[in-house]
Amino acid sequence: MRLLSVLIGCALSAAAASNDTLLIRGADVYPVTAAEQKGVSILIQDGKIAAIGPKVAAPKGVRVVEAKGLRVYPGIMDSATQLGLSEISGVRETVDTGELGEFMPQLRAIASVNSDSEHFGVARVNGVTSAIAYPAGAAGGGRSGAPRQYISGQAALIHTAGWTWEDMAIRPSVALWMRFPTVGRGGRGGAVPDYIAEMLGETGAAGTYTEMLRTYREELSKLSDFFEQARRYQKARAAGAPGFVRDLKYEAMLPALEGKLPVVISAEMPRAIHDAIEFAEKQNIKIVILGPVELGNTGAELKKNNIPLILGKVLALPNTEDDPYDQAFTLPVEAYKAGVKFAFGTFENQFVRNLPYEAAAAVAFGLPQEEALKAITINPAEIWGVAGEMGSIEPGKVADLMVTTGDPLEIQTEVKHVYVRGREIELANKQTRLYERYSNRQ
Repeated sequence: MRLLSVLIGCALSAAAASNDTLLIRGADVYPVTAAEQKGVSILIQDGKIAAIGPKVAAPKGVRVVEAKGLRVYPGIMDSATQLGLSEISGVRETVDTGELGEFMPQLRAIASVNSDSEHFGVARVNGVTSAIAYPAGAAGGGRSGAPRQYISGQAALIHTAGWTWEDMAIRPSVALWMRFPTVGRGGRGGAVPDYIAEMLGETGAAGTYTEMLRTYREELSKLSDFFEQARRYQKARAAGAPGFVRDLKYEAMLPALEGKLPVVISAEMPRAIHDAIEFAEKQNIKIVILGPVELGNTGAELKKNNIPLILGKVLALPNTEDDPYDQAFTLPVEAYKAGVKFAFGTFENQFVRNLPYEAAAAVAFGLPQEEALKAITINPAEIWGVAGEMGSIEPGKVADLMVTTGDPLEIQTEVKHVYVRGREIELANKQTRLYERYSNRQ
């Protein structure tokens, strides 16, 4: 009996000394979903938040992090990145963002995530602890000769730290990524950028409005046909039809058809947003609108249908030369006033670290500060279905945290500590290593 007690005691001591069990003491805690708490402690055990309060004490052997005068916030989540999928955009061998093919729902971005990417370290230094890695797919069209891609695959929700992609995965498949047809070219979030379109000879190549409209209807018909084929497959599978043959493309569509997996649809302009909503109603699927640059009169429609938005860069130029100069700056507050839930995404790798400053720019143009903070913490957690696990500081949630000297939306704030699943992550990357190397130069 005594031996058993000794063994249990040793086990508890080992657990207490582990890297994901610690006490952050005396900090000002900003839970996001509740009022801030001054001078309290957070006990983290087995990678989760065990307790928060002024009288929380550290069990024997637990590491204590003194945080008096510092703040604790939930880790930041970027809702649209190529993290782990693209290292150097100009070097093809380092880019694995998609495959050719019109409909590729079976492709999983998670399987291509490179856990050793230098971009993860840069993002972590500024408090980004999780992100959506999405398959951008192939542009197609133009002079490339390749067909346009409608469904590029399944996006993954990942931590920004881990030994392997399996270790980093929060939700290996969190959404189906889709490019919705538009009259003319689309925009941010999977469509062809203007400079690439010019290289491919697409600028002005769409022809008259009548021709563009015909192309749009043909593409929409092709997309609708694919969904119809997937539903036929679903029915044949459920009925155990004779001669049924399993098809990976249609198998990947089943969670979306059953409402278990949202479909992310890129739509820039009000007409495209309206058409996407209409398509979702017809197909009876859950959708998320990606990269809008103008809401127009669709705000009420989005709210009525409980459809969230993933907004792109706030620090961006207007969509066209005739648009207001502050079009991108005021879009978040416009969505907020319409009662539409939204989150921010950077749509790239090298500037993921700037996500809090994109949110801060929206504050300068009318968005309440607390809403900007929610748009990079609890809002994306709710949109991607993980709010019960992360996105705020509450007992029982995963300890994805950052300890800062001030408001993370302010550029002068320094991130002192970052925790992913309760484990402290070294705040180092290529830039900090170069800084230290040359600072110590004799």
